[in-house]
Amino acid sequence: MPLRADNNVEERPLVIECNGAWLYGILSAPEQTCSRGVLVVVGGPQYRVGSHRQFTLLARDLAAHGIPVFRFDCRGMGDSEGDPRDFERVEDDLRCAIDRFLQEVPGIDELVIWGLCDAASAALFYAHRDPRVTGLVLLNPWVRTEQGEAKAYLKHYYVTRLFTRGFWGKVLSGRFDYSKAIRSLTQTITRAAAGRRTNKDGQDGPHKGESCDSATLPDRMLDGLGRFGGRTLLIISGNDLTAQEFCDLIRGSSPWQRLLASSRVSRQNLPEADHTFSRRLWRDQVSSITKNWIRSW
Repeated sequence: MPLRADNNVEERPLVIECNGAWLYGILSAPEQTCSRGVLVVVGGPQYRVGSHRQFTLLARDLAAHGIPVFRFDCRGMGDSEGDPRDFERVEDDLRCAIDRFLQEVPGIDELVIWGLCDAASAALFYAHRDPRVTGLVLLNPWVRTEQGEAKAYLKHYYVTRLFTRGFWGKVLSGRFDYSKAIRSLTQTITRAAAGRRTNKDGQDGPHKGESCDSATLPDRMLDGLGRFGGRTLLIISGNDLTAQEFCDLIRGSSPWQRLLASSRVSRQNLPEADHTFSRRLWRDQVSSITKNWIRSW
């Protein structure tokens, strides 16, 4: 049964069949629909509401400005049936959700996929395979490797911690566990210094003849972005190790830098924001940035 949300937005549940399993989602539909819709893809141990109700509030805000939004649970998550699956195995879920979305809102000509963390990674794997997808909004993309995580901790966690009151409070009170800290730091340094494969010009990337499936996660994401012909918006938090690992990857990779320098790619930084944009200010900024970007092309 359709429900009337604020600002003349109608919300109604949709049921999707995907390989024998039923998926459940919510469509936020404005009274007057523009030709570009947004599919919110959920990543990690989340469901369609999102942390701090971010996905619900985002969908309602975009719909209040004429942009229809569909958010749904992939198989094995939230209310949806089926076995749980990680972000690298949701291609069928995305395709079925898009099919249902466009059937329900036939006025949509183009689709933007919006994804946070590993949902951004899933969007990059999928988008170039579906011509209906013309835009991507990628927030704090997940490019996790053991070495990359260790480097991010060394650069952004350990150094920052030296300047916190809590750290020095433990040291001065005698509660700081030096042996545990040294073991942790040593292990992190070892992981960060681990060798990595490079191609002959010294840049990260799949070896000649290496399949995309056997390449590292960052390389496969780079391949997905390179194959995607639409527009991309990056939204990056300043107070988030996942985001910092992504930024460190870009700084050390000429192929990534070349792709992100394209006129088809836009970037917005929120220096104070955390990974899930947990404060209302950050959440509203994300919604405004998304809305303005969708309207800009």
